[in-house]
Amino acid sequence: MSDDKRFLPSQEFKMPKMGESITEGTIIEWHVKVGDTFEEGDVLLEVATDKVDNEVPAPASGKMVAQKFNNGDVVPVGEVIAILDISESGSSIKTASKTKETKEKSKISTSSSTLSSTSTSSSTLSSVQKSFKVNENLFISPLVDSMARKNHISYEELARIPGTGKDGRLRKSDVSDYLKKGRPFQFAQAVPEVSGFQVPDLKFDKGKGKIVEMDRMRQMISDHMVFSKHNSPHVTAYVEADLTDMVNWRNNNKAEFQKRYNEKLTFTPLFIECVAKAIEDFPMINSSLDGKNIIVKDEINIGMATALPSGNLIVPVVKNADKKNLNELASATNILVEKARNNKLKADDTKDSTFTISNVGTFGSLMGTPIINQPEAAILATGIIKKRAEVMEREDGDTIEIRQMMYLSLSFDHRIVDGYLAGSFLRRIADYMEQFDTKRKV
Repeated sequence: MSDDKRFLPSQEFKMPKMGESITEGTIIEWHVKVGDTFEEGDVLLEVATDKVDNEVPAPASGKMVAQKFNNGDVVPVGEVIAILDISESGSSIKTASKTKETKEKSKISTSSSTLSSTSTSSSTLSSVQKSFKVNENLFISPLVDSMARKNHISYEELARIPGTGKDGRLRKSDVSDYLKKGRPFQFAQAVPEVSGFQVPDLKFDKGKGKIVEMDRMRQMISDHMVFSKHNSPHVTAYVEADLTDMVNWRNNNKAEFQKRYNEKLTFTPLFIECVAKAIEDFPMINSSLDGKNIIVKDEINIGMATALPSGNLIVPVVKNADKKNLNELASATNILVEKARNNKLKADDTKDSTFTISNVGTFGSLMGTPIINQPEAAILATGIIKKRAEVMEREDGDTIEIRQMMYLSLSFDHRIVDGYLAGSFLRRIADYMEQFDTKRKV
C-alpha cells in the first residue's frame, strides 16, 4: 500500500476479547511498527493469555499511527492499544461505535429503579448519545440500556452484573454473557443490615506457612467451579465397567497402530469413541440450558481435561468426535495434549465443547465427582483401570477371574437431566466399553 492512499480520521483499536473469562492479555510482539501500512487480515500483534496465544488481525487496510503499549505489557480487554488510520477504500473498524461512545463524557443521572419503555423514548436515546449513571459504581451506555429494555432487566438487576469495562463499566458482552447464563442474579436480594439470623464472622486460625499467590488461571478456574456448583444442581451417578477386552486389544495392537499411523494409541481416543456413540443414542445429554429453553447441540465436541505444566487444568476440544475414526481421534487427542504441555493451545482449541471427559485415573484416583464444565449438561470422570478378582457367570458355572475394572462417574445438571436419562447414558458408555470388538482391525 502506498503512502498516498487517502485515510479516514484516526480510529482507536482496542484489545479484543479472546475467550470466556479472559479479562486481559500480554502483548508478546507487535508485528506492525508505527508508520507501517498493512492490509486487511494482516497480523498486527500477538497476544498471550493464561490459556492460549492469539494473533490479532487488522480489521481493514490502513496505517499504524501510534501504539499505546509495548511488548510485555499486560492490557485489559477493551483497552485502547493503538491508533490506526484506516484506508478510505477499506472497511471500517467494527468497534468504531464504541470509540464514539468513549468520547462522550457527560452523564445523565437517574433515580429510576426500573427500565420502563415509556420513561424514555428510543428516539430520545438515539439523539442523546450519552452515558448515564445509575449509582456510584454503575454506568450504562445507550446500547446496554436498549438491551436491558428489550429483555426487561431492571436497574437493580443490571447493578448485579459484573462489568468488565474500564472502571467497572458494563459492556454489551457482559449483558450478553449474563443472558446466556440464564440471568442468575434475576431474583437475588440484598442482605439486610439487620436480620433475625446473621452468618457469624468466624475467625479461623489458618495457620502459618509459605504464602503462594494464586495465578490468574487458578483464580479463573476457582471462579468457574464456584459458579458451576452455585448455578447447576449437581448429581453424580456411578457404574463400573469391565475393560478387559479393550485393554487386551490395545496392548496387542498399540505397536502396530503407531507403526501404521505414526500415532500413539492411548485410552483417551477409545473412551471418546464410546462416549460419542452413547451421545448419539441419548442426544439430550449433549445440551445446554438457555433460560427456560434446552438447546440440544447439533455437533458432538468432546472436551478432555488436560494438565498444563503449571499444574492447572485446561479443556482442549476434539471437534465432531462422532465423525472421526479411531486414528483421527488418536491424532486429534495427541496434537491437543502436546499443545497443552507446551503452552501452544490456541483459542479455537478450547472452544465449543458440548460434553467433557476428565480422566482422573491418570492421577491414580479410583473415581471422582467432577464439576460440570459450564454451560454443558454433564461431565464424565474415568477412574484408574485396576485388576480385580471378579465373579464371572459362564454357561458351565460361575468362575473367579482377574479382570481389568474401571469406575465411571457422571455428574449432571438436574435441571436438564433426570436420573433415568443419566443412568441410561452412563450405562450405555460402559456397555460400549465392555462390548469392545476384539477382532477389530487396526
